[in-house]
Amino acid sequence: MENFEQVYAQYYDMVYQYILSLCKDKVWAEEITQETFFKALNKIDNFRGECKLYVWLCQIAKNTFYTEIKKQKRQTSAFPLDTIPAQDMLEKNIFDKADALHLHKVLHTLDAPYQEVFWMRTFGELSFKEIGFLFEKTESWARVTYHRAKMKIKEGIL
Repeated sequence: MENFEQVYAQYYDMVYQYILSLCKDKVWAEEITQETFFKALNKIDNFRGECKLYVWLCQIAKNTFYTEIKKQKRQTSAFPLDTIPAQDMLEKNIFDKADALHLHKVLHTLDAPYQEVFWMRTFGELSFKEIGFLFEKTESWARVTYHRAKMKIKEGIL
């Protein structure tokens, strides 16, 4: 495993951009990114290498982001859900409270590449080219994987 300072230097901007795409607030994105690396440093021994380090960091960041949203919802309704981007009808329905829990349950049953690609595309707003790059695959692979993930989710929801 690389020195953690090198990991921080190499991945900070990518994780920050990912979180910024979710929350649309620079200060909040910086805080969540810092928290992400703090958690990663404490849990680095748990990293088994089953996915790329960047993907693992983004999963920590995503979980930290959603935990913060839940905390804020309990305190106030300051985070407007309508600012979260969506690509099509499936993604637009994600934040309907009745469907959201069911969707997340279905999403968590997907195998790793489908789940990760769906998250990166839908919530991280990464391009197919960027997703392909992260997985060391082609842009077409990312498109097909995303499409298959959507189909699996639709099957699980219906």
